[in-house]
Amino acid sequence: MGLSLSSRNGRLATLFFLYVTEGIPLGFTAVTLATEMRRRGLGVEQIGAFVASLYLPWAWKWALGPVIDVVASDRWGRRRGWILGAQVMMVGTLAASLAFDMRAPVEFMALTALIFVHNLFGASQDVAIDALACQVLPEDERGLANGLMFAGAYVGQAVGGSGVLYLREPLEQALGKDGALKASFALVAAAILAVTLLVVRPMREPPGPPRPHGDGPPLQAILSQLKDFVRATWRSFTSSRAARVAVLFALLPAGAMALSLSLQSNLSVELGLTDNEIATLSLWCTILSAAFCVVGGKISDRLGRRRMLAIYLALTALPTAWLAWQMHRYGWIMPAAPDVPNRPAVAAELPRALWIASLAYTVPQGLMYGTRVALFMDVTNPAVAATQFTGYMALLNVAIALSARWQGWSAEHWGYPTTLAIDAVLAVASVPLLLWMGKPANAAGPPPESIAP
Repeated sequence: MGLSLSSRNGRLATLFFLYVTEGIPLGFTAVTLATEMRRRGLGVEQIGAFVASLYLPWAWKWALGPVIDVVASDRWGRRRGWILGAQVMMVGTLAASLAFDMRAPVEFMALTALIFVHNLFGASQDVAIDALACQVLPEDERGLANGLMFAGAYVGQAVGGSGVLYLREPLEQALGKDGALKASFALVAAAILAVTLLVVRPMREPPGPPRPHGDGPPLQAILSQLKDFVRATWRSFTSSRAARVAVLFALLPAGAMALSLSLQSNLSVELGLTDNEIATLSLWCTILSAAFCVVGGKISDRLGRRRMLAIYLALTALPTAWLAWQMHRYGWIMPAAPDVPNRPAVAAELPRALWIASLAYTVPQGLMYGTRVALFMDVTNPAVAATQFTGYMALLNVAIALSARWQGWSAEHWGYPTTLAIDAVLAVASVPLLLWMGKPANAAGPPPESIAP
């Protein structure tokens, strides 16, 4: 007997747990795997490329909407079938990852490709989950439901990141290093599978609207919807100055980003933090980000979105620049794997500086996140909201992937202080755009020919 979508509590709990399955693999790959890769001597640039690959599938969610709209099974459920299939494939790709040794270059490339596919299925289920939410949630439940969904994603990141890292030491003692890594993959797969079996499998989805394929074949309908989507998105993005500037704003870094990507995990390993300490740091960062995400959105409702967002973006630069200065001051310049010969000694002040900078950074980062999402809603034309907003969210994931990529390269070639300093400067690069954007105006425009979920 599973959760029922016909009751308020059942709907909210179902969507919460579905979003947990989105956060689990992200926390596992971006925190646990990045930490393990650095412990095994993989380069900072290599790890940065790996983390960048995690976000690229999410940039193509807009293309998945028409496919999920048109190709669906009434027997399995229009959205439930996609969620069920995607989660099964997510578990399968994690299980297949057990066969690869990340220390071998060819196998590392194969592992990266497999994790990319894993995230492609994760993005597919995200589109289906959001479409299900739009279908089953009455208007007076949507605010609370969205808050719980993002909270579920943060809980999932904590489970896949901090939770697995906390278990690494006892697993290594029982199974050895390689056995512990394989057990970690199995634990993450089991957590996703538990939601699949206990929540998704027994879920009964209400009948959805007719599929928009008309009399033509499904492939023709999908291509037609994609063409309509691109046309509607172009009209939305060019309908006002605010909308046009928002495109460029989405592609620029959202403040300093290094302390939210793989660079933090790399430094944690290099500066001697244990897995438990890294897990605790990640857990506190997750808690603070989730809490201040809500606070930032509420403050911006009162004091203005653009003004507060400019302040939050600038504030992310302060702990980043301070950590750059601390690393330069104590001589930790270039990456140094834990097992490298003649490794320089770590100054006692550096681990403490990493803790202070990371925790201080998550406060403005959380404040920024909720406010930024609200700003994109402000500049979105209500007539094409699903189309335009999905496009903005896709561009944000492109920016994250590019940031992870350049930071890995920069740290490997120029060192940590320079990389962090550049990241701090880029934190305010988008602030002038907020001034240029002007006050958003949500003038209704012509309805799109097709809107993907």
